[in-house]
Amino acid sequence: MSAVVLVVGLVAAQRLAELAYGRRNATALLQRGGVEIGRGHYPLFAVLHGTWLAALLLLVPAQTPIAWPWLALFLVLQALRLWVMASLGRYWTTRVIMMPHEPVVRRGPYRFLRHPNYIVVAAEIAVLPLVFGAWRIALVFSLLNAALLAWRIRIEERALAPRREPA
Repeated sequence: MSAVVLVVGLVAAQRLAELAYGRRNATALLQRGGVEIGRGHYPLFAVLHGTWLAALLLLVPAQTPIAWPWLALFLVLQALRLWVMASLGRYWTTRVIMMPHEPVVRRGPYRFLRHPNYIVVAAEIAVLPLVFGAWRIALVFSLLNAALLAWRIRIEERALAPRREPA
């Protein structure tokens, strides 16, 4: 098995596990009165992430060596991803679900940043292709992701605005 197939397969398995975890959390939040915001953009993220991984499998030659410093950075990003998920706990989903009567999470990386998950994801989309020297894939998918994230962050900020305390 090539390194590309192994690494992309592991990332895909991780993402599938996260989708299941996020779906479980989303169901619970909706049952407790949560409201999904911006549902229309969600399928675009699924397409983007799926094609990002597929592009790596289809366009990176199997014999491509691993750039170990980039892989190390990607592993650091996975630790940051877990920190984000642990900080949000039962509120972590892949969708935008608002809990109108609950406070905004302000622990973990959310003490410092409004959208640390999106920063981690943006970095992952750029870094994983660089593990295999695929800078064109990193560039194209980073630009596409930036456009989608700009849309999603506007949706999320509008939804969160009434719940944020004045500065």
